[in-house]
Amino acid sequence: MAKVVKPGSTALYPVPVVLVSCGVDRPNLITLAWVGTLSSDPPTVGIAVRPERFSHHLIVEGGEFVVNLPHAGQVGLVDYCGQVSGREVDKWAGCGLTPAPASRVRVPVVAECPVSLECRVSHRLVLGVHELFVGEVLAVQVNQEVLDAKGHVDYQLARPLAYAGGYYWELGDLLGRFGDWRRGCA
Repeated sequence: MAKVVKPGSTALYPVPVVLVSCGVDRPNLITLAWVGTLSSDPPTVGIAVRPERFSHHLIVEGGEFVVNLPHAGQVGLVDYCGQVSGREVDKWAGCGLTPAPASRVRVPVVAECPVSLECRVSHRLVLGVHELFVGEVLAVQVNQEVLDAKGHVDYQLARPLAYAGGYYWELGDLLGRFGDWRRGCA
């Protein structure tokens, strides 16, 4: 199969779309798709934020943030929070979202998001036009209605939202389980 070589770009897809809450005195929300898991022990995530964004200084000053995982039905408010600035607009009020207390950080979680990861900044790294905030996950809040009988997140109920090529996507069909490789390669 022939491949075409293209210039380097952010071609990784899909990536999660999240609402990051930040700021203690005047909490704000920012939509991000440059987000990922960095380590499992200690549990660590990374978020990339442009320094000119209003949320950037809130994360720097507070040293904490919450990664809130919205469901696919919230795509409109996710897009809104990525298009307007918290300098001029209260995004919480604009979307009708509820700031709820976190358990381990001072930044609120989004009550309506199925999953929220409470993070404390452990490292910062300037990477071109973005700064990577590395956050240790201190606690995870999960809405009960997306838990299965064993207490695990049921992803069909959580309806994860993804981003690829300028578009929002809802994740689809379950294709297999980690460790099922024998069926595909043997």
